[in-house]
Amino acid sequence: MPAQTPSPLTRRRMLQTAAAGLALPLVPLGAPAARAVEGKTGPTSLVYVEVNDNALANAGKYTLASSGAPVFDVAVIFAGNINYDGTKAYVHLNTQVQATLDAAATQIRPLQQRGTKVLLSILGNHQGAGVCNFPSREAAAAFAREVADVVRAYGLDGVDIDDEYAGYGANGTGQPNDFSFVYFIEALRAELPDAFLHLYYYGPVTTRTVYDGVQAGTFLSGSGNAIYGTYVVPQVPGLGAAQLSPAAVKLSETPASTAASFAQRTVREGYGMFLTYDLRAGDQSGYVSGFTQQLYGEAAVYTP
Repeated sequence: MPAQTPSPLTRRRMLQTAAAGLALPLVPLGAPAARAVEGKTGPTSLVYVEVNDNALANAGKYTLASSGAPVFDVAVIFAGNINYDGTKAYVHLNTQVQATLDAAATQIRPLQQRGTKVLLSILGNHQGAGVCNFPSREAAAAFAREVADVVRAYGLDGVDIDDEYAGYGANGTGQPNDFSFVYFIEALRAELPDAFLHLYYYGPVTTRTVYDGVQAGTFLSGSGNAIYGTYVVPQVPGLGAAQLSPAAVKLSETPASTAASFAQRTVREGYGMFLTYDLRAGDQSGYVSGFTQQLYGEAAVYTP
């Protein structure tokens, strides 16, 4: 166990202190993120921002040319970690993620006020802990409570769950089991009844979304394909087409023509989400317009 790892009680008190210092009533937890301009129709657009290198606020610089609505309906802070303290999983926020949360007034609230939901992604950190190897329902519920504490403390709209880099088995941890994720997502939904809970469709979790007749999808808001440059429908029982993104677009690598084609196919086939990753600084409105024209019938405008 790292010498400077705060205890669960200390972390909980830190989150409570953070919550006390933020103007959370700006966006009530779980309230629908009302659009700044009504009338945008089409799939829900998600964008992941690697905050180690880029500002989350960049997501708010893109609007639709005619309606003025935000291009991105959901912006994901990538990423918090699932660490292991020698006995249990706990939430770890690196320096850049913590700085983004601490700068909520400039990085998060403006997005929410324009109608974009802000989520925190959580993923493994090579320490053996992940969403698929909680040893009991109680352990899954305890971690769900800690994740929910972060959401409440910083006035976020939900959580993105990413089963990467867990390193299952490291530090004496268990291998993925059948019940862990279902127990976790059920507990997280109980903690955050109105939050947007998204599953990044990758890793061991993809084959562990049903246990004892309970479907994880009934507790999720959506799920998106995680293999960039491909179009693959996530198989999550309990979620319908309107809650799925077969498209996976890496803004810095996927050809613009491919992104536009995926968007066209998304609409044609009746899927309700469109997943993009790696939004960086600078004007990418030409690229973004390629898929917004297909999704919403409007070009994208970049405002520095």
